[in-house]
Amino acid sequence: MIYLDNSATTVPDPAVLKSFEQVSTTFFANPSSIHPLGGEAEKLLIQAKKQAAEILHVAENEIIFTSGGTEGNNIAIKGIALEHQNRGKHIITTQVEHPSVDNACKSLEKLGFEITYLPVNRNGVIALSDLKQAIRNDTILISIMHVNNELGSVQPIAEIGKIAKQYPKLFFHVDYVQGLGKVPLTLRNSGIDLCTMSGHKIHGLKGTGLLFVKNGTTLFPLFHGGEQEQAIRSGTENLAGAVSIVKALRLIMEKERLYKQRLYELQRFLREELEKIEAVKVNTPIHAAPHIINFSIPGIKPEVMIHMLSEEEIYISTKSACSSKKSDESKILAACGFSDDRAVSALRVSLSYQNTEEELTNFIHVLKDKIQQFKEVME
Repeated sequence: MIYLDNSATTVPDPAVLKSFEQVSTTFFANPSSIHPLGGEAEKLLIQAKKQAAEILHVAENEIIFTSGGTEGNNIAIKGIALEHQNRGKHIITTQVEHPSVDNACKSLEKLGFEITYLPVNRNGVIALSDLKQAIRNDTILISIMHVNNELGSVQPIAEIGKIAKQYPKLFFHVDYVQGLGKVPLTLRNSGIDLCTMSGHKIHGLKGTGLLFVKNGTTLFPLFHGGEQEQAIRSGTENLAGAVSIVKALRLIMEKERLYKQRLYELQRFLREELEKIEAVKVNTPIHAAPHIINFSIPGIKPEVMIHMLSEEEIYISTKSACSSKKSDESKILAACGFSDDRAVSALRVSLSYQNTEEELTNFIHVLKDKIQQFKEVME
């Protein structure tokens, strides 16, 4: 099997699975219980939060454990909107966000909020001048992703943070789900107030996530209950999940430190090989995150090619896994100005630190064969 769909989800690391099992077995008590077993569980939860904060270089009370990227994005966006709507109802985002951001913003439009969707250039990147122009007196939130999940485009988050700092009454949220462990991002003193991370994108487990909430940032909670997680995310804590995502976070940061350059080399190799295939058009910009390559094969439906490759146990994807079962057209590619034939035939290869050049060589060989097979059938 050659697995090249790591932006959809990653294979859980055995050490992460082991940590989840150990905590589930030994520290099964509710961290809110006042008996000794609950106390031990609470200590472990506090320790996990402390370790996450150390890895991310933030304060311990700035870490909120969540169930993943979608929940984190919704808590951040709707939490700011509902808490600060008396000050303004204007939010700025982009035309190329993940569905969990895009649809969260669209849901707020039904409640009377006004959303500015910034355009992007051919590389999928916003213009800072457009952002500056869009900020108004009633703007309460900027929500912009770090790395695009389809194209791999990297937004100028550091520069956006500097702009956001000039407007102390607005908040800046970053969806860091795709960038975590691949493209470094500084949180402390960055102008970022909220930042979403997900466990299953970094060889952790589905249903685990982190939300950085900078001190002084107030949110209207989406869940009301026992006021766990500083009343931002009520509900009995998923202690095993919290420990497992911190383990995954530690491991992916180490891999980023040791092997990031190798990931760039794999991406460069794949790009060069794809560009040699006449039927293929590469869509990902040159200066992109190291793990994503998006390309189109005009004239071939993406699901057809995905099924053909799956027959050889090679797994790639089309668009975001959260929207891949909808219409063929990539909204992201369309926003970048790509032609219809490329926007409806886009495919995505997404790498992990575990992939090898040999796997990519085999993938290219099979891809060429499948394109030829398709042409022969259509003739």
